[in-house]
Amino acid sequence: MEHDPEEIWAATLAVVKEALQEAETEPAGITAIGITNQRETVVFWERSTGKPLTNAIVWQCRRTAQLCHELKEAGRLELFQEKTGLVLDPYFSGTKISWALEHIPAVREAARTGELACGTIDSYLLFRLTGGRVHATDYSNASRTLLFNIHTLEWDPQLLEILGVPGNILPQVMPSSVIFGETDPAAFLGVRAPIGGIAGDQQAALFGQACFEEGMVKNTYGTGSFLLMNTGARAIRSDSGLLTTVAWGIDGSVTYALEGSIFITGAAIQWLRDGLQIIDHASETGPLAEQVEDNGGVYLVPAFVGLGAPYWDPYARGLLIGITRGTTRAHLARAVVEAMAYQTRDVLEIMRQEAGISLGELRVDGGASVMDLLLQFQADIAGTVVRRSATLDTTALGAAYLAGLAAGVWPGCAALAEQWRESASFRPLMEEAQRAALYRDWLRAVERARGWVKED
Repeated sequence: MEHDPEEIWAATLAVVKEALQEAETEPAGITAIGITNQRETVVFWERSTGKPLTNAIVWQCRRTAQLCHELKEAGRLELFQEKTGLVLDPYFSGTKISWALEHIPAVREAARTGELACGTIDSYLLFRLTGGRVHATDYSNASRTLLFNIHTLEWDPQLLEILGVPGNILPQVMPSSVIFGETDPAAFLGVRAPIGGIAGDQQAALFGQACFEEGMVKNTYGTGSFLLMNTGARAIRSDSGLLTTVAWGIDGSVTYALEGSIFITGAAIQWLRDGLQIIDHASETGPLAEQVEDNGGVYLVPAFVGLGAPYWDPYARGLLIGITRGTTRAHLARAVVEAMAYQTRDVLEIMRQEAGISLGELRVDGGASVMDLLLQFQADIAGTVVRRSATLDTTALGAAYLAGLAAGVWPGCAALAEQWRESASFRPLMEEAQRAALYRDWLRAVERARGWVKED
């Protein structure tokens, strides 16, 4: 799984121009810029030119599964979890960097000569926007690398040594809402504009959902789904497969979160469209699933790239079970929709237990959250109220809020909380016995999908 960094840079400039046109605003009218990004995707580029040395390695890529396994076998799991709040999984950036330094000659040579710059997408965009003057990232993105100590808020020398990553290739780590630098007019639309906010996509969505109080939870239904619970100043360690991560850093204080990372939710809809070709457009999924009253006993475990939280099984693979002669494509579409909700409940159950906080509501956003069927089933299977944000792309909204705070557009988080609006809410209607029976069968299906490709 790879991306072309130059394509991302070009697309970034293109969408900024489009946004300015739609807002009927000139580049000189930009008050501040916020950046949000795929957190674990990592880029390697040349310091002197900003030119990428290879394709970006995407968060979904599993090429470092063996390295993660070896680190676990060497007894390193506890050390990494204690310092970073993460588990040893190919999902995170650190093992990707280690792999690239070993296997990509251009990356290795640039590291040898001091020309290598490395970081997540945000740091690459910041470098390009500032004409190469600023190599930095924020706490939230750094906390997803397996290299950053979330307690000391610094790159950890011991972890860098274990993974063979030289610290001088990494960006400076800064709070999430601060002036990182100014754009270079030669690189960005002929203007100097302050870059005032950076946060990884899911932390930005938590911020955009105005989940500023301890215990508030959001879920973003995108390619994958990501649940984050604000745990305030507490970095709560999980013993059941959740991640402890930095939510954001503002005004000298750090807010932490518990996170459940679900790798495949909306991507399963893409599979229906592109792989199986049983739909032409993603928007057909909801209406197709509504053609049947229930899943007909069909469950999909979408472990296409392994399973994330709370299982963390890179050797799991997708499983479709319960098929009979009466199974139709509508049942399959419904199984895809319901899998999003089941995986969400997997994470919510553990969040409730480990944070010791009862869940009052779940705020949701992302492309798939437009489906009322999904959100009603989510409310039913989780037994909680689900509230859909009036702004579905809260990731971008959160980045804008962070930038605006740094630039003085808003006085503080209280003013932002007043702006949150819902478009709809869904209350649980399902009987407890039915909820328990459906979830029990889901867990049975997950167990059958686990460890499928693991060698003896």
